[in-house]
Amino acid sequence: MPASMTPAERRQLVQQLPPLGDADGRHIQRFLDAIWAEQGLARASLDSYRRDLEGLARWRDGANGGLAGVDRAGLFDYLAWRTRHGWSARSNARLLSALRAFFGMAVKRGERADDPAALLEPPKLPRSLPKALAESQIEALLGAPDAATPHGLRDRAMLELMYAAGLRVSELVNLPANAVNLRQGVLRVTGKGSKERLVPLGEESQHWLERYLADARPLLTAGKAVAATPDGQIPLFVDEARKPLTRQQFWLLVKNSAAVAGIDPGKISPHGLRHSFATHLLNHGADLRALQMLLGHSSLSTTQIYTLVAREHLQKLHRKHHPRG
Repeated sequence: MPASMTPAERRQLVQQLPPLGDADGRHIQRFLDAIWAEQGLARASLDSYRRDLEGLARWRDGANGGLAGVDRAGLFDYLAWRTRHGWSARSNARLLSALRAFFGMAVKRGERADDPAALLEPPKLPRSLPKALAESQIEALLGAPDAATPHGLRDRAMLELMYAAGLRVSELVNLPANAVNLRQGVLRVTGKGSKERLVPLGEESQHWLERYLADARPLLTAGKAVAATPDGQIPLFVDEARKPLTRQQFWLLVKNSAAVAGIDPGKISPHGLRHSFATHLLNHGADLRALQMLLGHSSLSTTQIYTLVAREHLQKLHRKHHPRG
């Protein structure tokens, strides 16, 4: 198989693997339960671990003790198979993280004497800077939805809030209604690792949220009560079925709004609004520590990449406008 397989072709390839064995399934579920109890990982992280571990288990199909019995050579073979079929270095790095957590816990529990993933070198990842939109592009994007309709008003409120608060996509679509405090102008966000942070709303996003809650949400729900999600929360942003929007629905919302705003949809992503939030704050003099708190980064080093984006922006301005640039 060529390494130029499309994501759809790779998904089809995975679907053709043997089904997950019962023993492997029990090992994976026990690991997920334990790591959730110890670290409080978010559902998205647990789902990612599950997919990666199930992929390896299905590929092995119970050979030599299945997932629990895999050795270092077996992991090498699986990584080589993924590389041949076009999985990216970033995807394999995420897989390796899941494997280290899984086998590390097995060693800790005395279920294995060795960790086959311990000495595996992570693939070298290309350094990619976050891509932020220009402030004029943000203005055009935010103004794209038709706020005269319930859908458009909801979409405008979601875009405004994501940009104003620097939210991750999962944080936005999973926001409960009680996370918003319009009186104090703050938003309570539950991020990675179930860590909570308070983020100011800003006048514009608060204005559009108030309009959405007063004028659009009652029409979208037809005045009926919205059912709670499995975690017992009432979603803030809903569709006509009174269900929270999915990540895919919000992705389509951003793409459609970009097309209306005259922005190439292929050069924008929902996460780009979060990158733009961070970059624009730095460009206007925000403190890096404050930005770390607003973004919900556990490490300042994660936030520091935005200083490179801001520096690159300043260098471009210098080259463009300085007589000796």
